[in-house]
Amino acid sequence: MGTFTVPIQVADPEGHEYETVEAMVDSGATYTVLPASVLERLGVVPHGVRSFVLADGSRVERGFGRTWIRLEGQEDISPVVFWDEGAQPLLGAVTLEIFSLDIDPVNGRLIPVDAFMLSGAISRAHDSSRTR
Repeated sequence: MGTFTVPIQVADPEGHEYETVEAMVDSGATYTVLPASVLERLGVVPHGVRSFVLADGSRVERGFGRTWIRLEGQEDISPVVFWDEGAQPLLGAVTLEIFSLDIDPVNGRLIPVDAFMLSGAISRAHDSSRTR
């Protein structure tokens, strides 16, 4: 499967000032990863530190925060990881889920997908309404 990049816009915490970055689409990355300098320039601050396992099995700790992301014509708040300078920005699985997007690797693009709410409570409510 090939890799591809997409433009994403990252904003300050209030969603007023956006900066565009080219992010590699990486469903293997849990979170969206951006150079710390980009996030700091926008005024995003980490609210904690998390541990991450890298492809080689080693562990690193990095700052973890949230901010506005604009992607495919939608805007929402997404978790972001503060990474090293010069690192390739990554668009991770959680952000893709937030935006209800999936990967079309053959055509190198993102595609909208349905979000599912498959809770047992919803199924029971639906079944009980049919018996009334």
